[in-house]
Amino acid sequence: MIPALAILLSFQLVGEIAARGLGMPLPGPVIGLVLLVLSCSAKPRLAEMLRPAARGLLANLSLFFVPAGVGVIAHLPEFRSNGFAIATALMVSTALAIAAGALVFAFVVRVMGRDER
Repeated sequence: MIPALAILLSFQLVGEIAARGLGMPLPGPVIGLVLLVLSCSAKPRLAEMLRPAARGLLANLSLFFVPAGVGVIAHLPEFRSNGFAIATALMVSTALAIAAGALVFAFVVRVMGRDER
């Protein structure tokens, strides 16, 4: 498990270095994730090696929301004074994210030629 976590963190580090060093507009972890997906596609054995560590992280994903909850409590006065604007922004951004995901899915299905309507 430790080597798999080291590989995952190495991809994130490479992404951070690329993002900062090349001045790319994408966050480093996103670049690292793209590189990881490409590497796993090229070497399926790598994906199998990383699978237990990835499942372990995903099983405990709820722990990553604890800092966000603490931040909400720490900034409760701001939420009280700007609650409507925050709620509106959350609803609109959620709707846009769902729409973007659906559009990307539809595009990929069309490109892959598996449109079964």
